[in-house]
Amino acid sequence: MDVQFITSVAVITPDPSVSRRLYVDALGLALTAEGDGYLHSEDIDGCKSFGVWPLTQAAQACFGTPDWPVERPVPQASVEFEVADAETVQVAADELKEKGFTLLHDARTEPWGQTVARLQSSEGAIIGISYAPSMH
Repeated sequence: MDVQFITSVAVITPDPSVSRRLYVDALGLALTAEGDGYLHSEDIDGCKSFGVWPLTQAAQACFGTPDWPVERPVPQASVEFEVADAETVQVAADELKEKGFTLLHDARTEPWGQTVARLQSSEGAIIGISYAPSMH
């Protein structure tokens, strides 16, 4: 697997309004608010994309439901690693499976154009293997 860079880092929040108080109001990060509650910036030095991802959206992205499965640890962070192109995402996902990791889902293309496969690490973080065309 040839990881190019870290695509994004996001904290996962059960309460977006409380998290907004820290990241926007207290830290003063200029985060853009999407209509669905996702906060993000692609303009913080040292990070391609930083986000505050509502847990309901993380659950929807991984499992197709707004509820995180009770049998899984509730994630508190997400890190996505960028590969060279969209086709390489599934190749990398297959490599992870061959090494004994269980994916939350295989490669798929999200509505905003990013192709991503995800797993949950032993620490509980959501780990993505990603190709985001906007970052190339």
